[in-house]
Parts: sequence; structure tokens; C-alpha cells
Amino acid sequence: MVIGWALAGHMRTELVDDALTRALAWRVLAEGMIHHSDRGSQYAARDDRRRLEAAGIEVSMSRRGNALDNAVVESFFGTCKQEFVHGTRWSGLRTLRPALHDDIEVFYNRKRLHSSLGYRTPAQADMDAA
Repeated sequence: MVIGWALAGHMRTELVDDALTRALAWRVLAEGMIHHSDRGSQYAARDDRRRLEAAGIEVSMSRRGNALDNAVVESFFGTCKQEFVHGTRWSGLRTLRPALHDDIEVFYNRKRLHSSLGYRTPAQADMDAA
């Protein structure tokens, strides 16, 4: 389930900080929660790592050159691009942001069935795990 996301026209650390702020504001984090990312500088920034650790979130990074470490996230982005982004012309972030919100928060998390979750939605699987 996607619990924190942000959209910007850059890849600076503020983007990661915005997504984490949304995740922390949206829900009480479960024990053992993991933040998994690649080794991009925006994820490895000292302040962001400290903030994750202070929230009790385990920091996990892909090994160098191993895309399979990040398979769940890569699968999400692949699905998002294929089902939502490709084939649509966006006039800018102002039109993309609310549409992406609906795609992630309404469709992906609450309506789209996932074979890896026993053909349940991420929201259903999250409720079952609680």
C-alpha cells in the first residue's frame, strides 16, 4: 500500500521529505515498517535517514546494481506508468497531481486487485494485517 508520496519537478531531498511527511501524517506506523529505496542521494541524505530512524522506520537500501532488491516498488512504478501515465498528455504538475492522487489513493490502494495479495486490494490486505 502506498502511504506516502510526493510529486515535484526535481529529485532533491525535499521530495523524499514531503513523501515521508505525508506518510507520517496519514497513519500510525506499524511496528517493523520498512522504508525501502535505491541508493539515490535524495534517499541517503543524513537528515532523511535520521527522520526515518526517529519515527521507528527501518531504513533499507538496494544493493548496488541489484534492481531486484527494490522489486515491489519497481513493480508499483511500472504499473503506474503503464496504466496511468503512458498515453496521456499532462499539461503540468497542476493537472497531474490531483489525477495521480486519485490513481494512487482511490484506485491503486482501494480498488485495484493485486495477485500478490490474493486478489485483494492493498487497503484490504492492510486491514487484514491490523
